[in-house]
Amino acid sequence: MQDTSRKYGLVTALIALIFGFGGAALWSISGLGNGMTRHYLLENPDILPEMVENLEQRESSDRLAKVGDDVTQPFPGAVLGNPDGAVTLVKFTDYGCGYCKTSRPDIDALIADNPDLRVVIREYPIFRGSDGPARMALAAARQGKFAEFHDAMFDQGSTAHDAVLSAAAEAGLDLAQADAFLAGDEANVELAKNTGMARQLGFGGTPSWVIGNAAFEGAVGKDNLQKAVDAAREL
Repeated sequence: MQDTSRKYGLVTALIALIFGFGGAALWSISGLGNGMTRHYLLENPDILPEMVENLEQRESSDRLAKVGDDVTQPFPGAVLGNPDGAVTLVKFTDYGCGYCKTSRPDIDALIADNPDLRVVIREYPIFRGSDGPARMALAAARQGKFAEFHDAMFDQGSTAHDAVLSAAAEAGLDLAQADAFLAGDEANVELAKNTGMARQLGFGGTPSWVIGNAAFEGAVGKDNLQKAVDAAREL
C-alpha cells in the first residue's frame, strides 16, 4: 500500500510539473501547447509509468549518494552468505516485523543461487520491543554467531526478553561476553548509525533494501530480489 501511494504521489507530482510551472519549459522546448501536451499524454498513457520509474531511479541514486559506501560496510560479523562476495545486498530489518520474517526464505534462496552474494544486515528496530533483540544480534555478530542468532530470533516469534535469551542460548552465545558488549556504547552507536542511514535513504519501514544503484522497500519476493542482484552484477 505504501509503495502504491508513493507511485500515485509521483504521478500527481509529474502531472503538476507538466501542466504547471515546469510545463512552460517543456512547451518552449517541444513547441507543444497545454492542449497538445494534454492530448499527447492521453494518447500515450504508457509514458507516465516510464516517467515515474525514471524519477524513482533518479531519487534512489540521489539518496544513495548521500550515504555513500558506508551503507554496504557491515557491522563486524553481521553478514549472511559469502562475506567476500562481489555483489552486496543490504537489508534493513527488524525482528518484530512480519514481512522481514517472510523475506527470510527469499534471502536463503538467493544465497543458495548466488555464491558471489554478500548480504549485509543492518539492524533497524522500529517496532516496539525490537531494540533488545537488535542489540543481542550485534553481540552475536561480535562472537561470530550472527547467522545462528538471526535465524533463532526470528523463529522465536516474539521479541520479549525471554525469547531473546532463548535465541541467544540456541545460537551458542557466551552470555557473559554478550552482557559485557551490551554494557558498552557500541550497539547504541551502530543502531543510531543505521537509523540515520535509513532516514537519509527515505525508508519508512522494514524490510528495506540497497543493492547496486537501487534502494527500495518491502517484501518484494525472491524473483524481484534476483533481478536486482543481476542488475547490480552488471554495474
